Amino acid sequence: MQQANNEQMLKSLMNNIQSSGLKQKLIFTFLMIALFRFGAQLPIFGINNEAFLALAQGNNIIGFLDLFSGGALGKVSIFALGIGPYITSSIVMQLLAVIIPPLERLQKEDGEAGRRKIQQITRMFTVVVAIMQALVFVLLLSKLPGAIIHGLNPMLFYTGSIIALTAGAIFVMWIGELITEKGIGNGASLIIFVGILAGIPLYTQRTATLVSGDPGLQLKLLVLLAIFMAATVLIIILHDAVRKVPIVSARRQVGNKVYGGQNSNIPFKLNPGGVMPIIFAIAIMLFPTTILELLTQMQIKNVALNSALTSINSFLSPTSISYYIIYFLLIVALTFFYASIIPSMQPKEIADNLKKYGSAIPGVKPGKPTADKLDEILTRLMFIGAIALGIIAMVPSVSSKITDITTLQGLGATSLIIMVGVALDFINRIKTHMLAKNYETFLKQ
Repeated sequence: MQQANNEQMLKSLMNNIQSSGLKQKLIFTFLMIALFRFGAQLPIFGINNEAFLALAQGNNIIGFLDLFSGGALGKVSIFALGIGPYITSSIVMQLLAVIIPPLERLQKEDGEAGRRKIQQITRMFTVVVAIMQALVFVLLLSKLPGAIIHGLNPMLFYTGSIIALTAGAIFVMWIGELITEKGIGNGASLIIFVGILAGIPLYTQRTATLVSGDPGLQLKLLVLLAIFMAATVLIIILHDAVRKVPIVSARRQVGNKVYGGQNSNIPFKLNPGGVMPIIFAIAIMLFPTTILELLTQMQIKNVALNSALTSINSFLSPTSISYYIIYFLLIVALTFFYASIIPSMQPKEIADNLKKYGSAIPGVKPGKPTADKLDEILTRLMFIGAIALGIIAMVPSVSSKITDITTLQGLGATSLIIMVGVALDFINRIKTHMLAKNYETFLKQ
């Protein structure tokens, strides 16, 4: 009997997936991801990968970037820049939309047309960022002994490599937008997610090599994995936690019927930004360190300047304490920033809508008092969420240092939050899609 019920439920689920169009969206998403993974294996012409890999293994910054490109950077592929230029451009545009009034009007007042215009500007700025990052990357390669195959025309190599890297970044951006529009989930987040997953086998191999034959390290590895599991649980709790603000609707009579007077609530998420504050913080932290790494590799003859660059580079290195302090503060600040640009987190607009529809928070007057109360609630909520997100981001990294198992450090610190957050978001989008299709089918009946 139980088996028959399970088979019936499975059959019903498959029918819902087929009828809702979810199957096509999932297939499209996986095909786009497969295309991205294929491009990540195509190297740029004229590069000796072994020379660059030797540098990457001893360089924390390049290794960290390689993790988020799914190994594309280490292979010096045409997708070596990954989704980074697009994310950087999105950060800059969101910051400018807060500062520059015309961009703010496009985002808030001009509706869908304004958002499309901002998206177009973001794409054009992505090209500029990609060219800059490609130039930095090619100059770094030119300073590595044996990285460029002997006999190539330098100008032809520089021009071709910059064009290939820029085109690869634009193509990855296009894949991400296609996934967002025609697939399931946020395309940029999924590309980063897949890149992290692709790096797990390498991290596992390095960890197995490190702890093999050492019982002490094996015990520490078990402790570290337990900490990772606990952090995963906390991430899920943080992702799903909400603060419900009670709302009372005023009674109104239309003819012989009475409407309103019911109690409801407004749910505010503890972490409305999801994984975006983490991704933004990484992009901001890696930009100056990449520039500094390039300048350090150029072997500047000025002793004082070279010493200053080395000191700054060490200060911002992913292995330094100062890096994690700045990273923590960035997560907190970006959590507040991201919440401030989400339409559903605007106290004044929410208060105006509540007043318009005759609703109010119990014990609080409509209008400005309601906006002030909501602002107080959201500020406290964001503070708790930002601090919790920052702490969770720090715990795995600190644990890796304490246990002396640093082979999982890049994977455990921020990647864990991104993987769990993107996976939960992906599942929630599937559920939302199926529910929306079910409602549409019900209304048509």
